[in-house]
Amino acid sequence: MQTLEAILEHLAHQLETLYEAPEARTIAEWTLQHALRVGRFELLRRRKEEASDELQNQVQGYLERLLEHEPLQYVLGEASFYGREFAVTPAVLIPRPETEELVQRVIRTYQHRPDIKLLDIGTGSGCIPITLAAELPNARVWGLDISAEALAVAKANGQKMAPQVAWLRHDILQEIPAMEPESLDAVISNPPYVLEEEKGQMRQNVLGFEPHLALFVPNEDPLLFYRRIAMVAQQLLKKGGKLYFEINERFAEETLEMLKEMGYQEIKVYKDLRGKDRVSEAVWE
Repeated sequence: MQTLEAILEHLAHQLETLYEAPEARTIAEWTLQHALRVGRFELLRRRKEEASDELQNQVQGYLERLLEHEPLQYVLGEASFYGREFAVTPAVLIPRPETEELVQRVIRTYQHRPDIKLLDIGTGSGCIPITLAAELPNARVWGLDISAEALAVAKANGQKMAPQVAWLRHDILQEIPAMEPESLDAVISNPPYVLEEEKGQMRQNVLGFEPHLALFVPNEDPLLFYRRIAMVAQQLLKKGGKLYFEINERFAEETLEMLKEMGYQEIKVYKDLRGKDRVSEAVWE
């Protein structure tokens, strides 16, 4: 029988055909940790332990999918976000660290405010509204998406972590959600913002597996969703309410200019941990 250490080395070696060695090693460790349901230090402590046939078969199944470029999070069925584990499927985008920065900014703004109402548009896995509801227990939170498959994932995550979140299926490009006008304290969105022309620059594990509906926007109208969501927010936000976007750094200036032309005030943009323009904030007066 193989030891856990031998399985780990085999995983890392095989994954080096797709990834640089450090990334391959990290993916191998995460895969084995998931299979064993242990943390990194526990895995290292048990590395000389012999692996069961069942474990070896399970890990081999994961490896075969990983070698087909399938993202690790889809293979394992979960992704970490703001300290919680969210179920993910190919119906939803994999949560990114940049989106944690968007959520953190909203939490900082409203953590001492009672009775607030927040709407997330394009909710996907539900990571944004669920995290907001969990971190802001005095808030009423809604998550909206056009995809029934995505909402099914979001609702399942919500039941485990924040059952108070309400879910809406809606095509934001077609009509305004049936919510009370001027009732929300904030609208939050990480909408599609990757141009169709950028497909050639993307990794196969993103392009081949993550939902294009949630990723791409037409080349000729990169601000399509931002403009529409900003229009919807004009109807739903209270006076003094805020609109938060995760933005494409290529179009930061255009996004801010659009918000200014639409009458938003106190418009700001914040850089992410990699120094790229990533989060915009604007006030509706």
